[in-house]
Amino acid sequence: QVQLVESGGGLVQAGGSLRRSCAASGGIFGGNTMGWYRQAPGKQREWVATITTGGSTQLLNSVTGRFTISRDNAKNTVYLQMNSLKPEDTAMYYCRLTMRSSYFYWGQGTQVTVSS
Repeated sequence: QVQLVESGGGLVQAGGSLRRSCAASGGIFGGNTMGWYRQAPGKQREWVATITTGGSTQLLNSVTGRFTISRDNAKNTVYLQMNSLKPEDTAMYYCRLTMRSSYFYWGQGTQVTVSS
């Protein structure tokens, strides 16, 4: 059974940094994609960043230059380094694992709050 366990997050002042991590376990296939999504109060969940096992990355325009996504394939862990945080980055952040383009697994989500 696939499980994703997230850590990191919390409260930070604007301009500060946080690092999120998400460890996947249980029946992980190679060639997968891991990523981050976020959902602010009253808004739909939005995609933030993804990274393949080969290291190809994509990031939402509004976080490019401030956020970095990386992964450790040996540990099936994905990281999101968030720098120069803004109040509009406040949201619940979720990691997601995609396998074989059809199987999706979500982490439990962790709140990130950026105060102005």
